[in-house]
Amino acid sequence: MTSHRILSWTPAAVVFDCDGTLMDTERHWQDAREITLEEFGFTPDPGFADRAKGLHYTECGHLMAREAGHPELGDDLTTRLLRHFRTLAAGHPVTMPGARELVVAVSKFAPLAVASNCPKEVVEASLATAGLLSHFDHIVVPDDVIRPKPHPDVYLTAARQCGTAPADTLAVEDSHCGIQSAARAGLRVIGVGPWPGEQITALVDLWVRSLDEPRVSGWAGNRIPRQVSR
Repeated sequence: MTSHRILSWTPAAVVFDCDGTLMDTERHWQDAREITLEEFGFTPDPGFADRAKGLHYTECGHLMAREAGHPELGDDLTTRLLRHFRTLAAGHPVTMPGARELVVAVSKFAPLAVASNCPKEVVEASLATAGLLSHFDHIVVPDDVIRPKPHPDVYLTAARQCGTAPADTLAVEDSHCGIQSAARAGLRVIGVGPWPGEQITALVDLWVRSLDEPRVSGWAGNRIPRQVSR
């Protein structure tokens, strides 16, 4: 499906990523990673931020430990990472540009879900603070059965909970890890953020710099059922 076709398509359900897509929390993850590494006296290798973006926090903690040459500290780094992120995110929750308006508009014509690698309580708290939680029918995060992104599990589960086939469901994502997850699950994908290069954009149906782009808001607005005057 090409970009012009996806903008004339009405999905049966829409599944949003949270961090970096709905909530401006990716910077909190980056700060939390830097604080954690500094506390342990570790310096990340070049490109670490890109490798860590979108990973489940447990995988990120163990990645930090491996790259620091101390894989035995993976659990300790993971615990500290999550603690710092929660503190930072609670102190300054901010929605991404256009996210609030898009969620409100899309919720008027399709069921919504969130598919995130974050702990469920963190996702719910962030969305509740932003006044968005009530718009979502389902929140899907990894657990003992559902594998984290880039595995397809969270998106497959979200589509199933919404009662839709993956091919009829739209994902909105900002990270390579999340885009891989949605694409592997068979969802159509809108990618959002700075242009990441052809390798990543080849996996999406449409790439936009921000969710407040007129073509995105216009696409959503055109799908809201019109009220018939009597």
